[in-house]
Amino acid sequence: MAKDPVTLQDVADAAGVSIATASRALTGKSRVSKQTTAHVVRVASRLGYRVNVFGRALREGTGRTVGVVVPVISNPFFGQLVHHLEAELLDHGLDLLIADSHGETLREKGRLRMLVERRVEGIIVVPSDAEESAPALQDAARTTPLVQLDRRVEGVAVDYVGVDNSRGMSLLMEHLNSHGVREVVLVASDSTTSAGRERREAYEREATRMGMVMQDPILDEFTLEFGQRAAQQLATRGSMAEAVIAGDDLIATGLVIGLKKAGLSIPEDVLITGFDGTMLANICDPMLTTIEQPFASLARETVRALVRRIADRDAPVMFSRLSPSLRAAASTGGVPAPETENADAEAASS
Repeated sequence: MAKDPVTLQDVADAAGVSIATASRALTGKSRVSKQTTAHVVRVASRLGYRVNVFGRALREGTGRTVGVVVPVISNPFFGQLVHHLEAELLDHGLDLLIADSHGETLREKGRLRMLVERRVEGIIVVPSDAEESAPALQDAARTTPLVQLDRRVEGVAVDYVGVDNSRGMSLLMEHLNSHGVREVVLVASDSTTSAGRERREAYEREATRMGMVMQDPILDEFTLEFGQRAAQQLATRGSMAEAVIAGDDLIATGLVIGLKKAGLSIPEDVLITGFDGTMLANICDPMLTTIEQPFASLARETVRALVRRIADRDAPVMFSRLSPSLRAAASTGGVPAPETENADAEAASS
């Protein structure tokens, strides 16, 4: 079995100095005596430490690489997220290497291992499974600074940045309630992702609080095809709910296509809502009422978290949630009440 590469922390521990001193000694920076520098260099040589050229580039402001692992790059949400990540990384002089896990934990593990072996400066990952992704994330984070984005794995001591899914679903339900909706149905992802779980829990909580009747949910995956299949199931039920809450814009668009094929009119016969605020919400006919994720802010906060982790591997784990906003459109037939139109972006760190 291959040994883990010797890290700068290993050198610092063996030399009896701080990691900052070890770094300065090995990169020829000032404020380190010749005697200490020689000592650290000898220890590093004995341990077989190889200077990470990407880490040196971070300190010197030249080009270096960050790996980004997403479940499905063809999903417009992840496409837009990567677009904003790339822009933010470029502002920090960072290059981007994209890897697609296809939503499979085994492939995700391989992608993470590949990035670690390439000695990327850091990794940003959208975990494919709320539980089964844990071992691969833990392994990668042992040697490479890593931040979870959008989705998270509980119980893993890794930085996280994402949207407040609960707040977003509350905004949607308040909007529907303001339109007098009394019967709803959820069409969303199953519980394999944290986003799917959080949105479903918030939907059920808010519907119960508002006294709405909930039809049996239809749960599967975040895809257009699933939305179309779900539309067929809904069309064959005895009665149609007044509103269908989709887990994301992909599902919502599939629902619109499928329900229109079944002869239903939107929003006259049924209201449809999405989640994410992707380009699909704009081109869907009718335009989707959706929850807009703050893509630029998510990218900025994620890169900030990664740079912080690169600079200080021992910094406290950060958990940051940003507030989304509601954008009402034709798929629900009107505008929201004034107090639910927007929500300021907030970040909570711990």
